Amino acid sequence: MAQTRSRISKMDPVWDRIQQEAEAAVRDEPLIGGFVHACILHHKSIENALSYRIAAKLSSNEMSMMVVREMVEEAYAEDADLVAAARADLRAIYDRDPACHRLLQPILYYKGYQAVQAYRVGHHLYTKGKRDLAYFIQMRVSEIFGVDIHPAAKLGKGIMIDHAHSIVIGETAVVGDNVSMLHSVTLGGTGKEEEDRHPKIGDGVLIGAGAKVLGNIKVGHCSRIAAGSVVLEEVPSCKTVAGIPARIVGEAGCDQPSMSMNHLFGPEYE
Repeated sequence: MAQTRSRISKMDPVWDRIQQEAEAAVRDEPLIGGFVHACILHHKSIENALSYRIAAKLSSNEMSMMVVREMVEEAYAEDADLVAAARADLRAIYDRDPACHRLLQPILYYKGYQAVQAYRVGHHLYTKGKRDLAYFIQMRVSEIFGVDIHPAAKLGKGIMIDHAHSIVIGETAVVGDNVSMLHSVTLGGTGKEEEDRHPKIGDGVLIGAGAKVLGNIKVGHCSRIAAGSVVLEEVPSCKTVAGIPARIVGEAGCDQPSMSMNHLFGPEYE
């Protein structure tokens, strides 16, 4: 076992750590042994585990788990960036969420992480012209997780959606790298015209719970949007906005708001 684990560590220390955490979880709570073995310990890689997990969550009487899993595995085989993004998202949650103590947790329990990985597969299918399959994934993600991300939307790497209840991200939205958002965030449009009508979120942005960003507007890199705000105009980089409608209330307070996860603002926090 030690020699096998040593070989695995050299190839993929992240996956090795996840397996160690899974083994410890089973030792601590044998009742979840079957669940953890099915989701983690029976698999050879993080992409194999994710394909199983996504399929288990999204399958239904309308599309079997085997079919969904084959679809996910094919997407991972075709696009290595999907796996790289899944790893970046996993690390983002572990680094930013004080409630996350193991890399194992998002894969098993966090609907924000699971929903984003399923969206990524749907986006891959959409860009390949398999739009009905992409819409099916969008539908199931919305039904199962309460997260509605259009498969045409573009999300960067290192995304953390904390709690992930009632998230809506529209068709022409773009979200940069290393963005953090909380529950009930909407990146929406302002009309019914079929045009570029959704927000463009820069890298390192922090979006507070319940915030609404509406229209084809740019939110600059490393800015902060306070909880409950309604953003209707462009937000410069490295600023904090708050209110309805949102107005600039100060600086962002740090170089990477999405990393610090500090939602407080005022002179004493700048």
